[in-house]
Amino acid sequence: MLRRIAHPDIAKAAANIVWLGLERLTQIAVAIAIAGLLARYFGPDVFGKWQYANTLLLVLAPITWVCGAEILVPTIVQRGEADLGAVLGSAFVLRFAVSALALAATWGGVAAGLTDPVVGAMLAGLAVTMLFREPFIGVVNSWLQSHTYSKPQLVTSMIAALGKLALVYLLVRMSASAPRFAWLWAVEAAAIGAVLLAYYARRHGGKLGWRVERALLRHFASAGAVFWVGLVCMYLFLKLDRLMLERAISFADLGRYSAAQQINENWIALALMLAQTIAPAFVYRVQDPRRLLRNVVRLMVLAAGLMISGALVLDALGSIVITRVFGANFADAIPIFRWCVWLSVPAGIEAIGNLVLLKYQAKFVVLTKWLLALAVAFAVNLFAIPRIGAYGALAGLAAGYCAAVTVNVYYIRFKLRP
Repeated sequence: MLRRIAHPDIAKAAANIVWLGLERLTQIAVAIAIAGLLARYFGPDVFGKWQYANTLLLVLAPITWVCGAEILVPTIVQRGEADLGAVLGSAFVLRFAVSALALAATWGGVAAGLTDPVVGAMLAGLAVTMLFREPFIGVVNSWLQSHTYSKPQLVTSMIAALGKLALVYLLVRMSASAPRFAWLWAVEAAAIGAVLLAYYARRHGGKLGWRVERALLRHFASAGAVFWVGLVCMYLFLKLDRLMLERAISFADLGRYSAAQQINENWIALALMLAQTIAPAFVYRVQDPRRLLRNVVRLMVLAAGLMISGALVLDALGSIVITRVFGANFADAIPIFRWCVWLSVPAGIEAIGNLVLLKYQAKFVVLTKWLLALAVAFAVNLFAIPRIGAYGALAGLAAGYCAAVTVNVYYIRFKLRP
């Protein structure tokens, strides 16, 4: 047992998970604090518009995820340090070009008045994050993930999150207009990107050494295309509840629903980051099918246990969390919160199962999975939201997650069966 714990891959993954836990706890605390500040400052109606602007951003952001980590991390692992400059340089150029086009299209839509004026003004600032997240932060973070060493990114994110909280508090004290807060998210993304680029350059002789290789550029654009569409479908599924609720309820009620979901989504993000940080050591580098199956089953049990434990705590503290953080005007969000925290259980199991699909580059299975989840959620929402409102949206999410887990399990049994 001691020899197994001392194994380099296990030791690195364990250290990574510790830092991941610290970063997640920091992000959850900061997100709750910021949400509380903004909810009390904006009120339910404007807070609902703020949350809807964030929803639109998270639907648009996957457009910039061409050549995502599921393509980039395995490529870095396979090609090694000798080709690192070409791999990262090609990925950066492709991501930056797509991100610039996405930002221009978003600003064009805002200028054309396709959204509520206040929502549009908020979205204009939030959308700038697309220019920094994937081209700068995403590329360097993929390199860190390939070494199972995310500490630099996690520490930087923690410091930036705390800085953003301080600036949000300052703007509240200054009685700033709602759209001005959106630019803080752009500043945060730019700062993290600059620090990670500087760290990478320091580790490589003071220079990036990135270059574009046309063959790799074509490979990333083509090989990642199906995954890319699959990710767009995935995030559309994750935000479909708010997109459909916006047409059925007021912005004030949407703000209350989004308040409950915001805390829950920070918790669910733990499962996704846990899956990303352990993937290279326990999934991507494992070639024996039996060992891989054993690892995946154990990781699913671990993820389920972690998510159930968290859901129990959040459910029990639901009334305290909502009223203390968001205030009495958001009391109607308490029962919604108590139900939505249990969505973290299928979300965590799905995130682990998805690693097998990514390892074997089962891009059409990924696309099929999220198309199915999106279709199932849409059908349930269409039927349930007019009848039971926000609870219908939760039912749609639950049904979609179950569909996604079913596809994962079917593929794992097919691919790794003895």
